[in-house]
Amino acid sequence: MNTPNKLTIARVIMIPFFVAFLMYDITGAADKWIALVIFVAASLTDTLDGYLARKYNLVTNFGKFMDPLADKLLVCSALICFTAMGKLAAWITIVSIAGEFIISGFRLVAADNGIVIAASYWGKFKTVSQMILIILMIMDIQNAIFQTLITVFIVIAVALTIISLVDYIVKNRKVLSMQD
Repeated sequence: MNTPNKLTIARVIMIPFFVAFLMYDITGAADKWIALVIFVAASLTDTLDGYLARKYNLVTNFGKFMDPLADKLLVCSALICFTAMGKLAAWITIVSIAGEFIISGFRLVAADNGIVIAASYWGKFKTVSQMILIILMIMDIQNAIFQTLITVFIVIAVALTIISLVDYIVKNRKVLSMQD
């Protein structure tokens, strides 16, 4: 197994530890900061594994499948936790997860037809905005400017989720016509 794929697996392995420190009182006040470090480390593996895979021509079918899945698991687990903690409206989490399921479904149908659908820039911007939002929400600094920044990133993340989904469907509508 190559290094990019190991990084992807490491990201998936970090998720339960991230969730545990975010949701439960394990070390007291340090929990949220440990969760933050884990989340940032996991997010950075996403950037690093893609960079290494492209630079050293280590792109694999496993990586094409698992890398976006690992991202979805990381982001969705955080959004679900924030909803469970009462810090994020359920509809925001539902919109985000629904978008991920629809895109994943498209990818599966496309793969069944021998088509590989690459991630779009809108999708990448969406993921980055979600990760920034999650980092801000973990930090949860209680002042008006910081809370406004969180609200702005919620709007950006939801907007980019919808834009990337529409873009994905429009650009790949031929995949749907293959099912008739």
